[in-house]
Amino acid sequence: MGPRNGSTVTDFIIVGFEQSSPSTQALLFALFLALYSLAMAMNGLIIFITWTDPRLNSPMYFFLGHLSFLDVCFITTTIPQMLIHLMIKNHTVSFASCMTQMYLVFCMGVAECILLAFMDYDRYVAICHPLSYAQIMSRQVCVRLIGSAWSFGLINGIFLEYMSFRNPFCRDNHIENFFCEAPIVIALSCGDPQFSMKVIFVDAIVVLLSPMVLIVISYARILTSILGRSSSSGHGKTFSTCASHLTVVISLYTSAMFSYMNPRSTHGPDKDKPFSLLYTIITPMCNPVIYSFRNKEMKGAMVRALKRTKLAQAESV
Repeated sequence: MGPRNGSTVTDFIIVGFEQSSPSTQALLFALFLALYSLAMAMNGLIIFITWTDPRLNSPMYFFLGHLSFLDVCFITTTIPQMLIHLMIKNHTVSFASCMTQMYLVFCMGVAECILLAFMDYDRYVAICHPLSYAQIMSRQVCVRLIGSAWSFGLINGIFLEYMSFRNPFCRDNHIENFFCEAPIVIALSCGDPQFSMKVIFVDAIVVLLSPMVLIVISYARILTSILGRSSSSGHGKTFSTCASHLTVVISLYTSAMFSYMNPRSTHGPDKDKPFSLLYTIITPMCNPVIYSFRNKEMKGAMVRALKRTKLAQAESV
């Protein structure tokens, strides 16, 4: 039961999937636990390989390692809490916990959006300007790009956090999602939430729409460059790779756009949850498959890592 008008909210109730039957909740728990474990294992493997294998020293793998680290952090901010709430009846979270979770979602999500744009720029330079690639994408430049993605995420997260909690909360404290998502929390605040929503909308244009446009333009130029070459070898593989990359990127950006750029009147629990699941767990799970496990060098690095592990085990016996 929500607080009465005039009282101050001290905690929130995460509704999540509590209206589902016990059998459905058990099925969802098993499904999300499997997806979370799979995402953690795959991203953890990529982090280990890209940070330990000396042969994977190109900018692409440097970015991949950081993308996997961001994915691990991102899904860990929301999914474990959802799994706990699927098993217990008490879905109450403190005001401070909700603020912390929202900040981490902002920080990791924004940093990942920026990093994906940098990764596609790296591919554009590698394919369209191969002779200048080493000079343009030097180690120093890559470190600066990674640092700027993290810095922008951290700073932008503080700004969005302030806009989300600038008004007091004295209405209903039920959050109709499985985590503290900003538009839903803002709608529960007292006074007029429209200013905060408009600011977040403008911020989403910068963080979501602008990078997605740059990514699409980069891939368009990559495809134009490939088609302009006389040799047709590798065209099919390039098209397949670009299509799979664009699918993941567009699914992440469009699902986040639905959550943060749509009017609240178009939202509802049945609409919010699928889109939230798409960018909080499905995309982090797909990233390793799309960006890494289809790569021959990554497969070779995994084989080498497995051989090193077996050798270490044999020597310890």
